[in-house]
Amino acid sequence: MNADGLIDTLAASPLFAVALTLLAFIVANVLFVRLKRPAWLPAVLIAALLLAGMLALLGLPYARYREGAMWLTLLLGPATVALGMPLYQQLPHIRALWRELAVCLPIAASLAACYALGLAWLMGAPTDILASLAAKSVTAPIAIGVTETIGGSVALMLGALLVTGVATAAFTGPAARLLKIEDERIIGFTLGLNGHAIGTVRAFELSPTAGAFASLGMSLTGIFTALMLPLAWQLVGAGT
Repeated sequence: MNADGLIDTLAASPLFAVALTLLAFIVANVLFVRLKRPAWLPAVLIAALLLAGMLALLGLPYARYREGAMWLTLLLGPATVALGMPLYQQLPHIRALWRELAVCLPIAASLAACYALGLAWLMGAPTDILASLAAKSVTAPIAIGVTETIGGSVALMLGALLVTGVATAAFTGPAARLLKIEDERIIGFTLGLNGHAIGTVRAFELSPTAGAFASLGMSLTGIFTALMLPLAWQLVGAGT
């Protein structure tokens, strides 16, 4: 059996795609630690690059990989439900700051979607591209469902999701120093609201308080976007 035949045989089993994904994840975490955890190069980005390289090296089409990796995608459902845990854990913060959150969250979450859509629209992007960018600041389990609902490309959305999370993790710290913001609650909430899971991981590296508020921002942004974005998309007629 030649190399191509061996790859085809292995790719026929979903375990091959799962194994490639786990291998990329493990190696990425090792490299991330050895590189001293740079904010601009999170482990998830390293893993994505490693996985893309392995697929190219093996000559395995992305469609076949994704078909095998569907077993991992199924776990996104429980992950969505699990977002209720950080919300429950942050109930004291929600009660104490509910007025501030009620004002800040809708504005910030809406802007997170609108600035990307506005830039893409000004550059002449078609409707399907706009639909793929709309949920790029929301955690993946929710963003996938929202993107499918409004007719976007999940693959393109995941790419935008990765870029958004990495940019948020890299630039929030310098922006906070420039604006002289030292409150870890604000920094953490910003990381979670704009950078979803990647930003939340970065926030926990800063402090437990920042991580707690990042979890709160990520969860509330996901819920707000899941409820409001499909409705807004239909109201403005972008989905037609």
